[in-house]
Amino acid sequence: MKVSGGTDRLAKRFEVLRKQGRAGLVTFVTAGDPDHKHSLDVIKGLPGAGADIIELGMPFTDPMADGPSIQASGLRALAAGQTMVRTLEMVTQFRMVDQDTPVILMGYFNPIFSYEVGSFLTDAREAGVDGLIVVDLPPEADDELCLPALKVGLHFIRLATPTTDDKRLPTVLRHTSGFLYYVSITGITGVGSAATDDITEAVRRLRSHTKLPIAVGFGIRTPEQASAVAQVADAVVVGSALVDQIAMAVANGTNPVTGVLSLTSNLAKGVHDARERTA
Repeated sequence: MKVSGGTDRLAKRFEVLRKQGRAGLVTFVTAGDPDHKHSLDVIKGLPGAGADIIELGMPFTDPMADGPSIQASGLRALAAGQTMVRTLEMVTQFRMVDQDTPVILMGYFNPIFSYEVGSFLTDAREAGVDGLIVVDLPPEADDELCLPALKVGLHFIRLATPTTDDKRLPTVLRHTSGFLYYVSITGITGVGSAATDDITEAVRRLRSHTKLPIAVGFGIRTPEQASAVAQVADAVVVGSALVDQIAMAVANGTNPVTGVLSLTSNLAKGVHDARERTA
């Protein structure tokens, strides 16, 4: 499924990665964590540290798919005054310094519904958002957000899990665009990790159903884990490990930007060099 109109940063980024023969690093942080200024500094610094795509979490009070780390990050952001308006403003500010790195908003439908779907899609597109991951909207509800998003030029990225069988996959993939996000474990973010052999087999199976790039996330915390996944996937998603860097900085009274960008740099090296080491 293709989006309508506009510059497709996401497609361009995956095309560059394909030509370079490497996987991409997708970094997740929560917008406004631990506050607007430091969060914006993190986001602006991620591409230079090696992030190929940025997932920006939309803070929400009831993040049902997220583990303790990302739940806490959302609460920190909300306590610091983060709103959907400020999240979109953050993307606008990021676009003042970076017109190339794709930005995906990830979260839940409630804040979007409260904003009003049409207004949100228009404002997100104008801010420079490239796509959406909304974890609590199944394909049966595509009319609510997915199809309107595609119409205005925003990718709608869907999740597949270890329990998404071959019968269900065509429904999941029907209107998916940009890439397919494979959740490598059953459960919440930041808890446990999948065996490399299981991920390899899952990606092989998914490739038999779609030509979309496949990103793998959930449970990936170290450069070594990221490198192993990068050998088989088109992109590796890391979130909780980065969010934990912010939490540690807040607890220690240090600058949260430094730890996030340092870990991103190490993860990027693992991801970007993975296929060279196995060539």
